[in-house]
Amino acid sequence: MTAFGKLFRTTAFRLTLVYLLVFALFAAFLLVFFAWNTRRLITEQIMEAVDAEIAGLLNQYEIGGIRRLVIIVDTRARRPGSNLYLIATNAGETLAGNVDNLPAGVLTRPGWIETAYRRPEESEGPGHRALVRIFELPSGFRMLVGRDLEERDRLYGV
Repeated sequence: MTAFGKLFRTTAFRLTLVYLLVFALFAAFLLVFFAWNTRRLITEQIMEAVDAEIAGLLNQYEIGGIRRLVIIVDTRARRPGSNLYLIATNAGETLAGNVDNLPAGVLTRPGWIETAYRRPEESEGPGHRALVRIFELPSGFRMLVGRDLEERDRLYGV
């Protein structure tokens, strides 16, 4: 019999293997749990930031109507960053914003959606993914506010 065969038959070696297996399973479970929890937390933070942005924009809409909202969205859309804005008519015509090439029907569904998009200055190439909230204004216009998900995906990769 070989030395490894004798070692494998010992109780101490078998118990060590069992403990190693249990440790590996718990370690894997913890990694999966932390990854899932981190993903949920990042998504919740994006949603809270977008909701706060919408509240501020709605406040501006109440103060000055659609004209003021378009001016503010146009100003904010020119800033660099991952924030996304779009003001559109009920027919889908863009009035202001930094979002282009949305899939058909996205603006007609109020609420949260993860969607593909392109920025107006990008004519070709792969599109981006974003988590956006579509909001219908009292005057019939539609407002999209969201965040690009590139940063979130990089964090998921880590």
